[in-house]
Amino acid sequence: MWLAHLAAARYVNPRGFDDGQIFQVHGLSLPAMIDVEHSARKTDRRCSVPFWTHPIDAAFEALVSRATGLRSDQAAARLAEDGPNLVGVRVRKSIVAKALRRIAEPLTAILLLSAAVSGFAGDWQSFLIIILIVSFSIALDLYQEREAETAIEALKRSVAVTATALRDGQPVELPVKDIVRGDVVQLRAGDLVPADGFVISSRNAMTNEASLTGEPYPCEKKTGECASSLIAEAHNALFAGTSVVSGDALMLVAETGAATTFGAIAASVQAREPMTAFERGVHRLGMLILRLTAFLVLFVLLSQLVRHGLSLESFMFAVALAVGLTPELLPMIMTVTLARGAIRMAKRKVVVKRLSAIHDLGAMNVLCTDKTGTLTEAKIALVESIDFDGAPSDSVAKLIRLNSQFASGARSNLDDAVIAAVAPAEADWTLIDDAPFDFNRRRSSVLVARGDYREIVTKGAAEMVLPLCDTVEGSDGTVVQLDSERRATIQALMESKGREGLRLLGVARRAMPADRSTVCPDDEAGMTFVGCASFLDPPKSSATGAVAKLVNAGIVVKIISGDAAPVVLNLVKTLRIPAKGLLTGDDLNTLSDAALMEKVATVDLFVRVSPDQKGRIVRALRNRGYTVGFLGDGINDATAIHAADVGLSVEGGTDVARDAADIILLQPDLNVLADGVAEGRRTYANIMKYVRMGTSSNFGNMLSMALASLILPFLPLMPLQILINNLLYDLSEIGIPFDTADEQSLSRPQTWDISSVLGFTLIMGPLSSLFDLGTFLMLSSIFKATADVFRTAWFVESITTQILVIFVIRTARPFWTSRPNAVLVASSLGALAVALLVALTPLGHFAGFVPLQGAILAAIAVTTVAYLAVAEMLKPLALRWSPKGLQLSSLSENLSGARHYLRFR
Repeated sequence: MWLAHLAAARYVNPRGFDDGQIFQVHGLSLPAMIDVEHSARKTDRRCSVPFWTHPIDAAFEALVSRATGLRSDQAAARLAEDGPNLVGVRVRKSIVAKALRRIAEPLTAILLLSAAVSGFAGDWQSFLIIILIVSFSIALDLYQEREAETAIEALKRSVAVTATALRDGQPVELPVKDIVRGDVVQLRAGDLVPADGFVISSRNAMTNEASLTGEPYPCEKKTGECASSLIAEAHNALFAGTSVVSGDALMLVAETGAATTFGAIAASVQAREPMTAFERGVHRLGMLILRLTAFLVLFVLLSQLVRHGLSLESFMFAVALAVGLTPELLPMIMTVTLARGAIRMAKRKVVVKRLSAIHDLGAMNVLCTDKTGTLTEAKIALVESIDFDGAPSDSVAKLIRLNSQFASGARSNLDDAVIAAVAPAEADWTLIDDAPFDFNRRRSSVLVARGDYREIVTKGAAEMVLPLCDTVEGSDGTVVQLDSERRATIQALMESKGREGLRLLGVARRAMPADRSTVCPDDEAGMTFVGCASFLDPPKSSATGAVAKLVNAGIVVKIISGDAAPVVLNLVKTLRIPAKGLLTGDDLNTLSDAALMEKVATVDLFVRVSPDQKGRIVRALRNRGYTVGFLGDGINDATAIHAADVGLSVEGGTDVARDAADIILLQPDLNVLADGVAEGRRTYANIMKYVRMGTSSNFGNMLSMALASLILPFLPLMPLQILINNLLYDLSEIGIPFDTADEQSLSRPQTWDISSVLGFTLIMGPLSSLFDLGTFLMLSSIFKATADVFRTAWFVESITTQILVIFVIRTARPFWTSRPNAVLVASSLGALAVALLVALTPLGHFAGFVPLQGAILAAIAVTTVAYLAVAEMLKPLALRWSPKGLQLSSLSENLSGARHYLRFR
């Protein structure tokens, strides 16, 4: 498919090329390569078959190119057709567009509608309060999103700046954006690769691809065909954004701009993902309130129509009910609660970029994590030096130090690990000559001397060193023949260490004549095998306890790594991580999205996966209903970080990963994450306190007034009194963000469960209505209250029970065993004091309140105590009940007859 598409392109046949026509890349940064306004390059050339699995000869033919590169006219024509070598970036939406998207949310729309109705009714105070609260919430959300949009800017610092090409026989320095498919690029140590392409030739070229694959070891690049579809195994390909750490190479450019692997990651970071768990919860809550409001308003209008006919007063009463059901302070409560959580999390070394991610962190029940840097130290370490039968060997350690200390050429991170772990060689050792490492031999040798004694010390891939030896040195220094039995023992040892995820370097020696002054690869023969040095990216000492803490908190930990299966399996065994099932990247390629959704629930280990496969795994988990977090630090993790409900990175991660994340851990430690999870759950618990209190109390109050309007000859409360009640109740709850949370709410993942909110509302709301109706009967039958006395008394009873029940509902435990925060106590009792002051003093005359008799106040006090006692008894049932079979939409449907009746009238 890839070759067919390229072959179909009509380009001028190359001829008249100078054999020396090559490109040369310089620099370490290319802001110009990523340009929003010029990202015209299409990504439709990418296909399911990676380009590097095709023969390079066929690629040259399909790209209409040759080893000497393209002519200037060819390059210009191709640049005009393909567009510049830029990563496609979606243009940012305007502030107005983002604000309109938030206004369209049901909850925000309800609040704004309530504000409009309040303004129309002349209640300008309510209008201004609601508008200010909604504006503050939207502004803060827009600020957080703007911060997150810097993700793509980090990509500008990850590719090369300019390229020098011999075009038409002349060297020309070009912006890398002008590189096209078919170009031949020369790369040297220190260069960053500007595009994806084939290796034409290599001289000991090694690249650092950790940002794409997670592999901590340098990758050898050489020519030849590659059947694997995995980036980590593509020895014959080079990738944009990776760097050359040693040697040099010639590359045939196969993909540029947005069609590169790097470009695909950039596009995925900008793609809009489904709503997060928090966003889904807020949306569902808005729909719940909308339906409850519609039910009560239609009920009141119908009842008033039947009894008295429609009037302006009854219409305004219904409107006041609608406003009363609206939790005006919910956006502020959520914002302040989340902001308080962000401040507390910052003290725990967790930086929050998107406030709502705090909830998503607390709701997380699956954590997908990369291996390198989170479970391991992200640096190669020498873990053991052993002889041929696996016993510790000081001789191996000293000899490998000699080689690493004296060998010329680029030093690898394996050499750095040796030098860090083993003391320097004795000062009387001197270097005579060396044979540097190359990829054909996969080893290096040094000729060293101590006095008149000279010897060759060779280190390299164990499987390449062993065939050079005909003797073996034991742990006691004795040298014996390397027979077939000992050779089999060594090979078995190498295989065993490989299964443990260890990288082995074999070490051999050979005594040389005292007058020998040179060494060459031909001298690497007839050697004595001394043993092996084992290397590993060591697991973090804190990882076992941190994973156990997460598992005990109800979070399933899944490892998604670019490393090979033996490495990951050994790590899981070492850290005692409870994991089951394993899938490779090749396995994922054979699974449809539906099949993967079935698999992800039962598989905890994913190995040799590509960046887009990581994102696919995360999306499959989300589609299964899990709330997913992804923790990673490389460019290859950015797609999955962006796709998760909550994206996590670490301070030392790549710019792309950190900017794609919602939360940054200042320490790459899962213990820090576990602390953040607890804080997220505490924040969610406080938000849900307000949601339960607000919906149940408001619904109960409005239901009471709706029912009272059926039996009373006057409205039970005037519209202004309803709004005062609702406002004071909301103000009483502003201390919720500061409140503590029950330990049981911190022990398991917490998610928005609107069904449980509905269940709580349908129990606690009617309960308060039952006591309200009792108050109605008492006022009308016993005290023969006038309309103004009735309204004042019921206002006092309503606001008192609403506010005091906060201390019952705020905890699942008996309320007397859980101490509320002082701020919540002050805000609640303060609001109650203001309410009583307005209702029972001349201050309330403007709202129609009148003084009450002492007997009425005493009766209200008894009613309040009785209500609180019953609420405490029913609270466990209300918290448990979740009427999943009841859909509020059916309530609206059942009102269709009422709508027809209203239209008929």
